[in-house]
Amino acid sequence: MSVSNIVLKKPVPEDGANVYGLVKKCPPLDANSVYCNLLQTSHFADTCVAAKRNDTQELVGFVSGYVLPNDPSTLFIWQVAVSESARGEGLAKKMVVNLLTRQSCVEVKFIHTTITKSNQASWALFRGLSKQLETDFKESIQFDQELHFNGQHDTEFLAEIGPIRR
Repeated sequence: MSVSNIVLKKPVPEDGANVYGLVKKCPPLDANSVYCNLLQTSHFADTCVAAKRNDTQELVGFVSGYVLPNDPSTLFIWQVAVSESARGEGLAKKMVVNLLTRQSCVEVKFIHTTITKSNQASWALFRGLSKQLETDFKESIQFDQELHFNGQHDTEFLAEIGPIRR
């Protein structure tokens, strides 16, 4: 599938169940709940991206994020999901860059996300994004496996991109 056949837009609540289905098909992402995805596609729609095929309106990508409540200069990317049929053409990066063009992100200077060490696709995406934006990339522990997850989840590392120059 060509990325040129995909339109990027703000999600709507009717996308929530499809977001849940997409995320479930994208390990190692954590499937949250349909309700969580409904909140993302409604309350947080301004900082989420739905990627749909022009011809069928099939959801093939989704980015969820939000501007930190206590820091409008930081956009936190929660999850990036791309269906198997749309991988390999840079859709994930295009969706994140799309967010940066929105009015809701006009003050954003930094992108934060958390990634487990084993999620090589996410590391590649965010390092590549940092390179494309010609800015710094830093990493540090955000949530420790033992301290925060009681040994039930791998350590989540904070990846910080920025400052973003416009």
